[in-house]
Amino acid sequence: MYINERKEWPKFRWDNAELTGALAEVRHLQGRLLGRMQSLGFSLRVEAALQTLTQDVVKTSEIEGQMLDTQQVRSSIARRMGVDVGGLPPVDRNVEGIVDVMFDATNRYDAPLTAERLFGWHAALFPTGRSGMQRITVGGWRTEASGPMQVVSGPYGRETVHFEAPGHERLNAEMTRFIEWFNAPTDTDPVIRSALAHFWFVTIHPFDDGNGRIARAIADLALARSESSSQRFYSMSSQIQLERKAYYDVLERSQKGSLDVTAWIRWFLDSLKHAINSSQETLHVVLTKARFWEAHAGAPFNGRQQLILNRLLDGFEGKLTSSKWATIAKCSQDTALRDISDLAERRILERDEAGGRSTSYHLLLPRQ
Repeated sequence: MYINERKEWPKFRWDNAELTGALAEVRHLQGRLLGRMQSLGFSLRVEAALQTLTQDVVKTSEIEGQMLDTQQVRSSIARRMGVDVGGLPPVDRNVEGIVDVMFDATNRYDAPLTAERLFGWHAALFPTGRSGMQRITVGGWRTEASGPMQVVSGPYGRETVHFEAPGHERLNAEMTRFIEWFNAPTDTDPVIRSALAHFWFVTIHPFDDGNGRIARAIADLALARSESSSQRFYSMSSQIQLERKAYYDVLERSQKGSLDVTAWIRWFLDSLKHAINSSQETLHVVLTKARFWEAHAGAPFNGRQQLILNRLLDGFEGKLTSSKWATIAKCSQDTALRDISDLAERRILERDEAGGRSTSYHLLLPRQ
């Protein structure tokens, strides 16, 4: 019997004594991270938030097997944040959709969660009315035509079924109860509520598709409420992607027992702790980028050079070659070589040891 079939559903319970230590540690880490970010100054905080939200959007989609172009995601978020990051590519509508959802969840964290708001998020995720080639119900709960809703993971044809969600005939009542709970005042810690909201929504699985991404958006909204801040400096979705198997395992185990969700909340708190600790990597990237441009303040760079240098500072995938430079900067190979040679002469780029056709370059960072 799944927990959603039990007569006491959805009266969740958990062992506060077992969770107290983990919750206290998470709250301490949240406070310390926010304090450190406040000390950085406005521009660096914005850059850190841009980096984090970009990572969050990419990873929440990756969990569902959808690979997004990181630069398109960054471009979409930067535009909404009013950040000038020139030279970024045009953005596909599927990227715009998930960015709309995550941006609305975190920037309007104090707005009530409503069915219409959830329908809007869902419509943003599926602007064509299809999931892949299959037509789905968009902007509304799944219907009888959807059939039984099984929550699965894994590649097509070799999926693992984790549990079965409530039938379509229960969805209006189930979602009304969930939304009323989410908006109601309570003494429960907001971080615990984030864990509960994620779990409860995934259990109901009210949409034909996109439930995981929307569940994580709801959890991020609740975490933003816990910090009273719309700026995100850590990515829970990135951590879930790293622990994807454990994530589905604990979801599955928690669906088949009693309504005691202590194990789920403990896993959520542990993952949140790792996500906050991993934010140090984002902070390192932001500070490194700031130091680089401070060290080269006033130095002449053309637009192509600024574009590629920022790409390198943000974490360039693979090796930088003249052909990649030409492709990204939309210039000729000869122009790319002139740009690179200029930076190499100024000791900003350095040629890697391998030469010939595989000639590549790396960035020389200023000494601290």
